[in-house]
Amino acid sequence: MTAKKNLDPSSSPRAMLGAELRVARERIGMSQAELGERLFVSGSFIGQLEAGTRRMHLEVASRIDEILETAGFFARNCGAAAKSKYPDHFSEAAEAEALATTIREYAPLIIPGLLQTEAYARAVFRAYQPTATEADIDELLTNRLDRTALLSEPTTPMFWCVLDEGVLRRSVGGPPVMAAAFRRITGLIRSHRIIAQVLPFSRGAHASTGGSIKLMSFEDAPPLAYIEGSGTGLLFDDPATVKRHSLTYDLLTASALSPEESLALIESVAEDDAHDQHA
Repeated sequence: MTAKKNLDPSSSPRAMLGAELRVARERIGMSQAELGERLFVSGSFIGQLEAGTRRMHLEVASRIDEILETAGFFARNCGAAAKSKYPDHFSEAAEAEALATTIREYAPLIIPGLLQTEAYARAVFRAYQPTATEADIDELLTNRLDRTALLSEPTTPMFWCVLDEGVLRRSVGGPPVMAAAFRRITGLIRSHRIIAQVLPFSRGAHASTGGSIKLMSFEDAPPLAYIEGSGTGLLFDDPATVKRHSLTYDLLTASALSPEESLALIESVAEDDAHDQHA
């Protein structure tokens, strides 16, 4: 039986809880698929719980305690693993993102969060919450900038984005902010840290006119797809659904400009913004 201990919320509690789940499951010789069947979820979902890429909710934790005979351990500790500094609709995706080895993202409206500068992010948050206090905006900004630190690692995660041309043309915060935002992106491209493509208006209808896509793959867990709208987000682990969204992303990259053409366009737009800044 798993020992009766509480997890420390400051030391990656979700990963610790997942490791304890794997130990408890293997102790009784049950496979991920068998445990998933008992919980009415997929074996992939169990794998994601064990890898720490999915949140364990109380009702699932209670059933796990019953099935694995762990004396309430998971029910007691799932609260610590559920704590997040991100909005509820995005918390699981953000925490999975931090563990991903590959992230592929289509951005139809704004620069992806991982690529945003401080000034650009502040303008986005202020537009979304025009009556928020400066303290609230500062907190959102801090959490956003914490996410961008993922790209400070030299190679992992591999980040590949497709930017709709509207992302380049929509002025967020004014020309100086846009010019700086594009300089960050082109710097990451030229340093070979990210891959970026632009989907031009001239392509017309495309495979993801419905909205954004984020695809994440992991070293020791099945892939995930995250679809986001205004104040809402859905994280999918069903293999067929993830495969369908992966195909959509592949179609987007096929329709987009090449990375070289995209870099030239982004730099051209950045130059225009810099010129407007001094006009």
